[in-house]
Amino acid sequence: FVVYLALLRGVCGDEFSILRSPQSVVFRNGSWPIPGERIPDVAALSMGFSVEEDLSWPGLAVGDLFHRPRATVLVTVKGVDQLMLPAKGISYPIENAVPISLDSVANAIHTLFSEETPVVLQLAPSEERVYMVGKANSVFEDLSVTLRQLRNRLFQDNSILSSLPLNSLSRNNEVDLLFLSELQVLHDIASLLSRHKHLAKDHSPDLYALELAGLEEVGKRYGEDSQQFKDASQILVDSLQKFADEMFNLYSGNAVVEVVAVKAFNSPLMRKTRSILQSSEGETDNPYNLAYQYNYNYSVIFNIILWMMIGLALAVIVISYNLWNMDPGYDSIIYRMTNQKIRMD
Repeated sequence: FVVYLALLRGVCGDEFSILRSPQSVVFRNGSWPIPGERIPDVAALSMGFSVEEDLSWPGLAVGDLFHRPRATVLVTVKGVDQLMLPAKGISYPIENAVPISLDSVANAIHTLFSEETPVVLQLAPSEERVYMVGKANSVFEDLSVTLRQLRNRLFQDNSILSSLPLNSLSRNNEVDLLFLSELQVLHDIASLLSRHKHLAKDHSPDLYALELAGLEEVGKRYGEDSQQFKDASQILVDSLQKFADEMFNLYSGNAVVEVVAVKAFNSPLMRKTRSILQSSEGETDNPYNLAYQYNYNYSVIFNIILWMMIGLALAVIVISYNLWNMDPGYDSIIYRMTNQKIRMD
């Protein structure tokens, strides 16, 4: 069994780790592989949201249904299949590593908590890709997101360069600066959120999705056996652990911090699109004129409509029966006051 797990870990390579989690979210110890495309479902279920397809993965237990985490933080690290994270965390191998998108989780938060404007931040510094919704626009308006802003941020007085041991990394190399700028983003997110601690105490859940590619560029520049890559990996592990502890403490121990280490994605991130040229091909998709598959919300909607109709029917029957058997001279205040007025006249 141990040999099987070792072989499985070697084949899967990539790793899904839980750095911090509250007591209400239970992750079991084990080497159960998780499909890469189901990692967003794990994040959704841990926050108490429903998913379209049932997740038969034993790593996530039911937990406390009445106390859900206030925040989920998912950090994706490209260029390495395994990080030397502390032993107190829980890690699982990943099958079929694909680009991770938490758009479904963000949409669920927007739908259920639209009036409370929760914090939703999705950021990929190396690609200058940023998505901020809700209160994140005001909290992280000073966050550096472009490569030019990140470079300038590193050379400010309060940057991480003054406190971070660079070892073999250099301040004069663009690849090293890209890697260090991503660590600066982690530091700035926790720093900006600490100035707005009231956002971490509201009832709406928050979502943070970060993608770091600086370590991958360091490996391409110096090689994975180089001292620069080893130093960068150790610095990244320390920064991730510090970032996880800070976010966990800011949310009073009610946040899930997850890390995905991926050597390379098996397929690029592609949005589902449909061309108008496919309209003619759609006629052959259902040659037998079969009914469409019911949505997973069908049973819920059916029960709501069924019991509402039964309740309305019973209400109409009871009201009609009481009206039919009502004594106008005794039960109706209109007749009683009318008769009394006639007698007085």
